[in-house]
Amino acid sequence: MKYVLLTAALAATVATGSLAQEVTLGRFFGACEDAGTDTKASVGEACIIQSIINAASAEIDGVTVNTLPTDWGNYYDQIKAAYAGGTPPDIHVLHRSRLAEFQGLGALADLTDDLAAAGIDSSDWAPAALDGVSVDGRIYAVPMDFHANLWHVNMDLMAAAGLVQDGKPVLPTSPEELLQQAKMVKDATGQDYLAADFAQFPIGVRVVLALMWQQNANIFTADGTATIDNDAARNAVTAITQLFDAGYANPKLNYADSQQAFLNGEAAILVNGTWVVDFYTAEAAKAEVALNNYYVADFPTLFETGATWADSHMWAIPASLKANDPEKYAAALKVLAFINDHNIDWARTGHMAVRESVLESEEYANLPHRSEYAGTAAIARDVPPSERYGAIQDVLNRELQAIWLTDKPVDEALADAEAEVQDLLDR
Repeated sequence: MKYVLLTAALAATVATGSLAQEVTLGRFFGACEDAGTDTKASVGEACIIQSIINAASAEIDGVTVNTLPTDWGNYYDQIKAAYAGGTPPDIHVLHRSRLAEFQGLGALADLTDDLAAAGIDSSDWAPAALDGVSVDGRIYAVPMDFHANLWHVNMDLMAAAGLVQDGKPVLPTSPEELLQQAKMVKDATGQDYLAADFAQFPIGVRVVLALMWQQNANIFTADGTATIDNDAARNAVTAITQLFDAGYANPKLNYADSQQAFLNGEAAILVNGTWVVDFYTAEAAKAEVALNNYYVADFPTLFETGATWADSHMWAIPASLKANDPEKYAAALKVLAFINDHNIDWARTGHMAVRESVLESEEYANLPHRSEYAGTAAIARDVPPSERYGAIQDVLNRELQAIWLTDKPVDEALADAEAEVQDLLDR
């Protein structure tokens, strides 16, 4: 009976929009105070998402959206603290890799039976997107993208090293070629071959994961067995550390510094995600930015099988909101429907869209650089779902950084990581 009343209230509120509601929205992506409401003109992740949110607040009758921006590095700690204190945002963003953790705690509303009334057609989502927001056949979030690690390329530095052919960068096909090409860039330009955040956020973890997947290995199995202390992990780590040892990459760069090095023309390759394609395109057009000839490439295959790290952004609503405030729950669903309707605008960041109708559209195909990394969707990989993934990633980040920042022996670091990850999986 309670479910029938809730559904009736939801349908009535969605249909009439008669109740004024302020919906709080928790997100990362960075701050953008002057985003406005033009979802076609904004540039970069922070401003594009904020323009969509601002437009939702302006255009949805009776709904005002109050954005609660937080720092990416502290986001999940803040969200979990908000849940613990009984004050979670009415809507908040999640990664696919974190869905199992929050759903396993019973924190997220089951949206399955309410999407259609809110104007959200889940049949338009790509199968992988639907799978990413589902647990045991029930839907707990609305997907927004697929995102993955790419190789962002300074074509001028690559051309100076003789590593451009038919207008495309020549990328390595083995760890040996990786080292050879790095030397060619250094000898020809004096600049580093590769930059990435190896000292702060877990970009280095994602690179190691990709190189392990390329050897048909993983960091843990679906049944909960840690598999880190092995030859595949050693091969992956060595492929990276050989660049540090030879002076072709700097392991001490954080996210901001690695990005700036690339924009300054100090690195031929930057390992970063789909989320910066739009931003780098805009930066490369500026006369004062050293990066001029910008190209985006799929993560290269250095071992047997193509693979790159990937994840998804999605939007969830707390289970407590659905249970206790049907009117505000309905308002939150309207906001999610608006974001879903603007999937093409979010895809301007460089992220891959999740709606089939968008993926098949001419507008999507014409987005800058899209054809250059069209192969990424086919090689996107992720770890098995785990309620402990956040902690597992922290362990890996700490132990891998210990290898290239403090010279911790590789065997010792991998053994320590495997033991600690196994402990997490066993809890």
